[in-house]
Amino acid sequence: MGEAKVNETSVLVVVDVQNGFISDVSRPVIGVIGSLVARWQRNGGSTIFTRYINYPGSQFERLVKWTKLQKSPEIDLVAELIPYVESATAVIDKGIYSLFTDEGESIIVKNGWTDLYVCGIDTESCVLKTAVDAFERGLTPWVLADACASHSSVESHEAGLLVTRKFIGGSQIIKTADVPETVLPASA
Repeated sequence: MGEAKVNETSVLVVVDVQNGFISDVSRPVIGVIGSLVARWQRNGGSTIFTRYINYPGSQFERLVKWTKLQKSPEIDLVAELIPYVESATAVIDKGIYSLFTDEGESIIVKNGWTDLYVCGIDTESCVLKTAVDAFERGLTPWVLADACASHSSVESHEAGLLVTRKFIGGSQIIKTADVPETVLPASA
């Protein structure tokens, strides 16, 4: 009897779990994400990590007046996730909110993934934008609410979930325990 595997049309997208986005509010989600990624990869599932990198003169710096996440150690993925990066399908560096850079979109298309299970930081910005961009491309986004956070506040996280529900549908917001066994088999 073969080992159960993650559904091949699904990918776990871990958004911007970087040192520069870790605060007292967002720190607790790291363990949830780490456990999810470990289980996903143990079952043969594909994972993508994104890393947001701000750059001098960016729209974020120019219009938002935000100059953080321009260099290491702020841009580095948190140490707890580094063991899983080697087994990831890709790490996408991005200067925008979404996974859907040219490289990110190309990887999604090339692998034939139709269901994106999205987790990470910040719920109200990069997680939201990745989910909406997937939706607008005819893909099926699933936001894993208990594996998402905002580094600024719980209220921002909740606002992000509220807006995400309106954009992609309330049934697309689930918890990690609600990922169907047809997608991610229970650990043995």
